[in-house]
Amino acid sequence: MIVIIDYGMGNLKSVQKAIEKIGYKAIIIENPLDLSTAKGAILPGVGAFKDCYEGLKHKGFIKPIRDFVSSGKPLLGICVGLQLLFEYGEEGSSEGLGIFKGKVVRFPPYEATGLKVPHMGWNYVLPVDSKNNPLIPNNEGGYAYFVHSYYPQTFDEEIILATSEYGIKFPCIVGRKNVFGVQFHPEKSQHFGLEILRNFCKLIEEQE
Repeated sequence: MIVIIDYGMGNLKSVQKAIEKIGYKAIIIENPLDLSTAKGAILPGVGAFKDCYEGLKHKGFIKPIRDFVSSGKPLLGICVGLQLLFEYGEEGSSEGLGIFKGKVVRFPPYEATGLKVPHMGWNYVLPVDSKNNPLIPNNEGGYAYFVHSYYPQTFDEEIILATSEYGIKFPCIVGRKNVFGVQFHPEKSQHFGLEILRNFCKLIEEQE
């Protein structure tokens, strides 16, 4: 069973429909206890970092998510869901789940790059050649749909599986062992995004 975590801050239905489109079933859960019976989980996120973290805390998902990760079951964070995997977010000055080392910072201002913030629209995802990336096993990049003003900043180069550029180069896919995150919206990224979701679902099947 694949679950999509509902804590009041995500495009739940669109993610669920994308999973169904590739031939898998996903249910939306609001009760943290339901996470313990899941084979894999998706953590979506839309909005401000602090609001999302507070939503997880209010619903009682913080410890269950950490326990789920420790169990070795696959977890995928999407957009702010990726950002929450890090230790700290500048947006609202909030702690994160702390699964990955690093913080989430705002893109440089327009004056520095000539690019407006937020970063919105299609951009190229470039896999890191030397990394084993189960989400993109063929190591071929593609275009994905982004909407964000903040990005993860980490000194742990090992977790960076793919990058994109918007004035600066930034990590757009991160992962280690059973935990992954994508900064873009795979459910809105057509074939490339659906392939990433399909490969994540295959990881879950391999755990069974």
